[in-house]
Amino acid sequence: MVKPLRDLANFFEEAGKIARFAGRFLQAVWKPPYELRELFHQCYVIGYQSLFLIALTGFIMGLVLDLQTRPTMIEFGAESYLPAMIGISVVREIGPVITALMCAGKIGSSIGAELGSMRVTEQIDAMEVSGTNPFKYLVVTRILATMLMLPVLAMLSNAVGLFGSFLVENLKGGVTPVLYYNKVMNNLAFGDLIPSFTKCFFFGFAIGLVGCYKGYYAKKGTVGVGAAANVAVVLASMLVFVLDLIAVLIADIFYEL
Repeated sequence: MVKPLRDLANFFEEAGKIARFAGRFLQAVWKPPYELRELFHQCYVIGYQSLFLIALTGFIMGLVLDLQTRPTMIEFGAESYLPAMIGISVVREIGPVITALMCAGKIGSSIGAELGSMRVTEQIDAMEVSGTNPFKYLVVTRILATMLMLPVLAMLSNAVGLFGSFLVENLKGGVTPVLYYNKVMNNLAFGDLIPSFTKCFFFGFAIGLVGCYKGYYAKKGTVGVGAAANVAVVLASMLVFVLDLIAVLIADIFYEL
């Protein structure tokens, strides 16, 4: 088989394995026992320990977006529309996607490396022998925690990003906090928030799923652990863009109705 066809076959084979892994998760998530203690621990690890990184990224994102857009808006005499434009851009698209990409790098690689090291050191096999369900304890809790925490982190990123934009508007344009808040909120609708945070659940599912899959089936010792972490980041980032494209197309259809 020629290399392009072989690569295509490997792609579809890997996609099928990931889909089967996702189906296994959807079956296991409803069945007891429910590892709530581990779920809360993973929410702490994934959510709380990522707060500073997400907040810093969101703040810089708001600053840079405002600084880059402001000269053009001034040139066209539309400076007064800048807070509304930044608010819509951050809440609808930039905040969730940037948060998901940061989490794909931090959380996806962490999960892939952690589960990969447990696989190559036979800790997962030891859990199976001892009567513990490693899939429920390791995989289900991590995917659920990622799904729950990513929307929260996206909300934080949006808020901090808008605060960074406000600082630029306040220092360069003399915009007061009340005026900036009113300009943003008057141009945001409830329909802007729901799609934004809904797709964050799917982003979290994709990141957790890929990280767990690559780590759970890691091979070839420490080399396999590094490969699992690396591929988890790349594949999760690609899935974030694909899911975002699908969400935008669906939203565009509803807007046209």
